[in-house]
Amino acid sequence: MEEILNVQNLRKTFTLSRKQQKLERTNLKVKVAVDNLSFTAFRGEIFGLLGPNGAGKTTTLRMLATLIKPDSGNALIDGKSVISDEFEVRKKIGFLTSELKQEEFFTPNYLFNFFSELYGVDKTVCEQRRVMLFSKFGIDKFAEVKFGNLSTGMKQKVSLVMSIVHDPEFIIFDEPTNGLDVLTAKVVTDFLLELKAAGKTIILSTHIFSLVEKLCDRVGIIIDGKLIALDTLENLTKENNLEETFFKLYERVAGEAK
Repeated sequence: MEEILNVQNLRKTFTLSRKQQKLERTNLKVKVAVDNLSFTAFRGEIFGLLGPNGAGKTTTLRMLATLIKPDSGNALIDGKSVISDEFEVRKKIGFLTSELKQEEFFTPNYLFNFFSELYGVDKTVCEQRRVMLFSKFGIDKFAEVKFGNLSTGMKQKVSLVMSIVHDPEFIIFDEPTNGLDVLTAKVVTDFLLELKAAGKTIILSTHIFSLVEKLCDRVGIIIDGKLIALDTLENLTKENNLEETFFKLYERVAGEAK
């Protein structure tokens, strides 16, 4: 298997305000969001980061997507550093997160043209991909509707399509089915499997066990910013199902922290 992602001791901390300290019930002024995280991913696989809210999943993916810089460590995507080669990395990846909002008054057609031009997609190729992707996700009927007037599910589908206008080989999805109804969630998960079948590499974060079981080849379990387990889905579920395995590990970590 060909390695396409090499994460090397990524670490990220954030300074907590007094309000945040109160909310998190801590006197610590600095929160360690990601704590020396290391893992690899291989070309053509779906790799899942599984963990509870606040575990460091989103922070990890934002560092991989070059949106924030790590305090220390590095990550190489297809040989390019997220720190020193961020512009090259951005050309290679697609990134979808619920934290990134589209402009409310732009239409899907306008957004597709804008992002295609931004990535230097040929106009003929742009139109071919628009027809294919809009049809697949049912966006064609809403192509001239302002983004702010779309349903939550349609907004998620439009955002997904915008993240892959340039047909990237490496795709990062943060909670790809979060907040979606069951029908829209199925459209998205089926499409992720299609991307994998086309040879794309997908890194996704989630707290949903069934999503990991349906999609992922390998899984990294992350708790309190630390990777506490990493293996194939098959190996992780040899003795217990994924949910039972996760909570056994979670209870062990909680016990060690006391």
